[in-house]
Amino acid sequence: MVHLTSLIAAHQGPFHTYEFFPPRTDAGLANLLDRIGRLCSAPFPAPLAVSVTWGAGGGTADRTLGLAEEVVKLGVEVILHLTCTNMPKAKVDQALSKAKELGIQNILALRGDQPRSAEYATTPNPEPDFFTHADDLVRYIRAEHGSYFCIGVAGYPTPHPDSESAETEMHWLKVKCDAGADFIVTQLFYDVPHFAEWVKDCRAKGITQPIIPGVMPIQSFSSFRRLVNLTKVPVPDSIMADLEPIRSDDAAVKRYGAQLATNMVRRLLASGVVPGVHFCTLNLEKSVRTILENLDWKSPTPNARQSSPLPRHNQLIDIDDDGAHSHGQLAAVAQEFSGMSISPAKASQLAEWGLTHSALPPAPKKSTGTPSGPPGQGEDSWDEYPNGRFTDVRSPAYGEIDGWGSGLKITAAQALKEWGTPTTPADLSNLFTAYLRALPSTPTTPFCDLPLSPESTTILPHLLALNSAVMQHWTVGSQPAVDSARSDDAVHGWGPTGGYVFQKAFVEFFVPAQEVERLEERLKRTNNEQISMYAANKEGDFRTNTPKDAVNAVTWGVFPGQEIVQSTIIEETSFLAWKEEAFDIWSEWSLLYPRGSPARQLLEGIASDWWLVSLIHHDYKDTGALWRFLLEEKEA
Repeated sequence: MVHLTSLIAAHQGPFHTYEFFPPRTDAGLANLLDRIGRLCSAPFPAPLAVSVTWGAGGGTADRTLGLAEEVVKLGVEVILHLTCTNMPKAKVDQALSKAKELGIQNILALRGDQPRSAEYATTPNPEPDFFTHADDLVRYIRAEHGSYFCIGVAGYPTPHPDSESAETEMHWLKVKCDAGADFIVTQLFYDVPHFAEWVKDCRAKGITQPIIPGVMPIQSFSSFRRLVNLTKVPVPDSIMADLEPIRSDDAAVKRYGAQLATNMVRRLLASGVVPGVHFCTLNLEKSVRTILENLDWKSPTPNARQSSPLPRHNQLIDIDDDGAHSHGQLAAVAQEFSGMSISPAKASQLAEWGLTHSALPPAPKKSTGTPSGPPGQGEDSWDEYPNGRFTDVRSPAYGEIDGWGSGLKITAAQALKEWGTPTTPADLSNLFTAYLRALPSTPTTPFCDLPLSPESTTILPHLLALNSAVMQHWTVGSQPAVDSARSDDAVHGWGPTGGYVFQKAFVEFFVPAQEVERLEERLKRTNNEQISMYAANKEGDFRTNTPKDAVNAVTWGVFPGQEIVQSTIIEETSFLAWKEEAFDIWSEWSLLYPRGSPARQLLEGIASDWWLVSLIHHDYKDTGALWRFLLEEKEA
């Protein structure tokens, strides 16, 4: 493979790169590889490279390296992200060794989370962190591997939340470049004139490396608001003014986000300060495809790439012509089954993939089509918006909202200020109820970094009762039952205008094992078939009253000219995937407190002993049914 700087130098005209994160499921991976193949093929120009993200502390190491390997097989240059703090040096060495084995020569060297002191480490006698900052990683790669790797670093047009000032941020960027960095990829921004001035300041400081601006199209108002809250990136008043009237219309926000990004790219390239752009895709396709079309960026020559060996639909194996059919008959059959059949060789490849990946068949719901292509091509209707863990598990974007990954979403200092130092279960009940009551002292919880939604306020008395010190059912997700609200409704609406949306009530909470047993017993005793329950603990024990293959659509919408859209889905695979992240949040929260302290012992005990429970009530016309089931017996 080739150094990115060499590719930039040899490229004529503006270039682009893409960023993807490793999907949480095998089926999501298969569909993402198809997606990457489409975005890297005619009629679009090939990207110079595709970057693959790496979770802080190496949490996604295996999935990151697996995705990188599959992208290499597609014939696309890879930029491997690599963080260095809070994980063994050996893990960095293994990743660099694997990159060499795959022929990957481009690394984006990142710090990751702030390193922990020994007092806050996970083990009593931890090895000291070999790396403290990203420049340590850059120096190490350069010292150990010479010029083999082309090394990139992150740049911040507006200071990182941990930085003291813009001057300090610029100083550390220069340190990273002097340590041996070859190129810079910036974090997102929305103020193009400010960015252009920042690039000029970089040049004035002697930073000569190519700077590639990160562009992230706005996908929905909620994900945009969350991302701005996390990154503290300034947003021009004009953008907020444009979004306010359409904030409840997801389709309009998505169109606006694509057009805004298009205009930003045009202005960036016209400024002459950067040679190309880096698209942060969130594993979504439609917005990036729209931007490329708006820019009229087309491939001058065919640049077909391999697609994922997993097909998107059930396919027939083609039968070789043995003389039984005339040429005309075969042509008719081929026309009839175009796109629905595969060669014997392709079928063999599919079988091999299935044996090694154990993937679910990646058969997304039928697309409604887009202006840029016929039905069945491009991004699928179930994958238009970043709905986090409630999308279809076959979505490449399943489980992600903002590209920030899992874990705590605020700084340690902010977390300690807002969450205090809980030492008893009653303290935790006070924390969760303070958040629900919107007390200024508790604007977040470890499971939610934004204020309570207007929709949740409609069931607030029930949530307060569950989270009370008496019940100690600490809720991390919920929604009320809704029987046909307009899609532009300020509280419950979503999707295109002119439609109607529906919801089943559900709630998720953490409870001790004995409460899970009580819920199970009551469901059996009352023979309540209207409620589906999923429950699991960190160790992997799992209980449910629902068939294994059951899929529960708990939010759906009916819109003009479209099939019914199911935006929120809960089923076994997605619940178990989310369970892993949910218990990791408890563990990460515990690391804010010294080892052996009462607060850490409390939170570690909950992570190891308590259960996550999800309850869904299927009668969406009875808006109080779920809450009566949970609360009436307790209150009796």
